[in-house]
Amino acid sequence: MSIQIKTPDQIKQQREACIIAARALRLACEAVEPGISTAEVDDIAERAIRDAGAYPTFLGYGGFPKSICASLNDEVVHGIPNRRVKACFGDIFSIDVGATFQGWVGDNANTVPVGTVDAESTRLIEVTRRALFAGIEQCVPGNRLGDVCAAIGQVADEAGLGILRDYVGHGVGRVMHEDPNIPNYGRAGTGPRLKVGMVFAIEPMFTLGGDAVRVRGDEWTVITADGSRAAHIEHTVAITDDGPLILTLEE
Repeated sequence: MSIQIKTPDQIKQQREACIIAARALRLACEAVEPGISTAEVDDIAERAIRDAGAYPTFLGYGGFPKSICASLNDEVVHGIPNRRVKACFGDIFSIDVGATFQGWVGDNANTVPVGTVDAESTRLIEVTRRALFAGIEQCVPGNRLGDVCAAIGQVADEAGLGILRDYVGHGVGRVMHEDPNIPNYGRAGTGPRLKVGMVFAIEPMFTLGGDAVRVRGDEWTVITADGSRAAHIEHTVAITDDGPLILTLEE
């Protein structure tokens, strides 16, 4: 495992990509309403990325055909935007956006309700967000990677949510996926020491049911095996002398 260390200047450069990704994600989430197609949301995010002079990181990555991942309800991650697939009142909609700008990648995701959703779906989203920030809080120099993973997993366990095992967070920088892998579960006090200059994409993926998933026939869309709803929320975070710096927060 070789974890990349970024200089302060490089983190500033990566933050520019992250801000573009964050703005595109926000605009995409704000557009979500009953009747909108997942492809229309993709259009909005791609336009925001390209208007900023950046490139949608996901487009063509490993053969992925669209600019964002758009996942509804039991779709956890990697949903392919489609003109025929429309959000309905009561759905939950997970949107994952990456932007590449001047050689740096910003990566973030959010899950939003479509209109009013049931109490369990609301709880799922709230707990997933809380777990993300619990993990971020552990991103301080001298901690271990397992501290981040354990903090995320503890929130899910206490809430009785399923934690995806096969899909994890990751380092991010010049390319979207760098070392290390960052599971959403683990044991505190284990793993490599966290150092200033490390940059992670931290992304809890939880379900209202079990942790088993399968991939649809499109070879991309990951869905829960039991049909339960899932949420996915993500930030790109840098470790600094002053603690965690969330790069995908708009100023």
